[in-house]
Amino acid sequence: MFTGSIPALITPFTERFEVDEERFQKFVDWQIGQGSNGVVAVGTTGESPTLSHEEHHRVIELCVEAAAGRVPVIAGTGSNNTAEAVALTQFAEQAGANAALVVTPYYNKPSPEGLYQHYKAIHDASGLPIIIYNIPGRSVIDMSVATMARLFELPRIVGVKDATGDLDRCASQRAAMGTDFIQLSGEDATAVGFNAMGGVGCISVTANVAPKLCAEMQQACTDGNYAKALEINDLLLPLHRAMFMEPSPAPSKYAASLIGICNENVRLPILPVTEGARSIIASAIYNAGIGPSGL
Repeated sequence: MFTGSIPALITPFTERFEVDEERFQKFVDWQIGQGSNGVVAVGTTGESPTLSHEEHHRVIELCVEAAAGRVPVIAGTGSNNTAEAVALTQFAEQAGANAALVVTPYYNKPSPEGLYQHYKAIHDASGLPIIIYNIPGRSVIDMSVATMARLFELPRIVGVKDATGDLDRCASQRAAMGTDFIQLSGEDATAVGFNAMGGVGCISVTANVAPKLCAEMQQACTDGNYAKALEINDLLLPLHRAMFMEPSPAPSKYAASLIGICNENVRLPILPVTEGARSIIASAIYNAGIGPSGL
């Protein structure tokens, strides 16, 4: 169910920095029309850290409504507060999301047992499939393969978004948990290699502006046509890198503004991209052959 190219959606804002509901739903529809295999609402790229709880809830509702059952909707529901993560996950289930993406608790630095109990509490409080989001670069802690294997024994812990950048981790997780454990890359630049090591897709930032190419690249991997996948990845590599040349999601929002998806507004403490970054992002968009979205 959770495979292929799954964009970590940006959240468009109005000129007054409010959630642009109409544009967001058009964006979801466009993503599906371009071939995305699923969507993630209110992840880090969706600026979840600076959305209110009410906005967080609303974006999930809007995403579920716009997707209309055509592709899975994965809702970001993580927190470093277990009770808050439980409440967000329960809301996502009630709203009709198909899964929850739950980041490892940041700042608190829990022990491995604390990590296990955190995820178990969320698991036991809802009926949604849960995808672990392991991103030590943001959360400081790195969930071990052993802890992940323990969690996979719970019936609704189904996989991981792996943003470690370590391809050996993908192989180790496959060896420990087998092919039923869904492994999704959290890093666009190594997504092809991740699939070759046992991954089945990517929760992608680049797919915000290049959904068709990202979907074709993932399909080529599924088909075993890694020559084609690498050809597409070569085309997208400058864009993959540009998406993180400054704090995310400012680069992806600027790229989105260039092709008519939304404006580039981001909420503090994230700032719009600098002048130097703008030309690099624009060049990456142009060189990948990405035209106007038509939104």
